[in-house]
Amino acid sequence: MLTLQAVAEVAGNSGAMTWPVAAMEPYSWLVLDGGCTDEQVGLFVSLLGGELAAGASIDELLEALLAEEGLILAGGLRIGDTATGVEVSPGCCAGLEDWRDWVELFDGGSPWLGHDPGPQVENLGHRLRVWQDGGPGRRQGRWADVYVELPTSALSGLLLDVRRDLIGFLGALRAWTVRMALGDRGVALVEAVDANFAISAPLVLPGDG
Repeated sequence: MLTLQAVAEVAGNSGAMTWPVAAMEPYSWLVLDGGCTDEQVGLFVSLLGGELAAGASIDELLEALLAEEGLILAGGLRIGDTATGVEVSPGCCAGLEDWRDWVELFDGGSPWLGHDPGPQVENLGHRLRVWQDGGPGRRQGRWADVYVELPTSALSGLLLDVRRDLIGFLGALRAWTVRMALGDRGVALVEAVDANFAISAPLVLPGDG
């Protein structure tokens, strides 16, 4: 079974948060979907804030986030094959805000998936091969055989799954803001996340009218 998931990178925020957050190892991946717990949502919000989050109150952090021109977050889409157990994750500097760039694959293009390692998509006609490190001359050593292959025809359904999961995550975020009694700032945060990560807007795919 092929999976495509929206993920956020759990990187090196320093210091303790002043609200509950899930404990995860640095440089692991937080999967974003409707099943996220309050602690996982709290972790997501801390990752949005980056260095601003450590030591700040949740109200202070939301004030800072909502004053930003745009929100970005290290992460993107992680593809996996449960039959082989192989997963290909976003590379360094890839952002969740660019997840819709995967639609470029339908027109023969390829989204930028980050570097170090350098994920790339190889177009094989009716199939796509997503390499963990697909740069020229770099399919050797640790990443030599790390790739996930899928029929091009499966991509539309996988991207729709991602959008469904992210809409579910918005619901989890909304419920979290209510339980945290964040009021209008909570509403504004949900709207900002929706807009900046292009979640609820229609996803136009080949064959759509």
